[in-house]
Amino acid sequence: MVDQLDVILGAVGRVQEVAAEDIPPTSHAVPLTNVLRPDEPRPCLSAAEATAAAPVVEDDRFVVPRILDEQ
Repeated sequence: MVDQLDVILGAVGRVQEVAAEDIPPTSHAVPLTNVLRPDEPRPCLSAAEATAAAPVVEDDRFVVPRILDEQ
């Protein structure tokens, strides 16, 4: 462990030698403005289309096994 700690401390020492006082901290290497697409409505499946391949359907809903008690 001593050898590994010496390597780690040496790496930290090299990082501290970099003159970066005037460089502001960033979260990304390149500036990001808006990486998400605009929220636009699109056609979706009807309830019948969505449940067409389901093994069990009741009232246009998927039927799945209960995993929790009623409490």
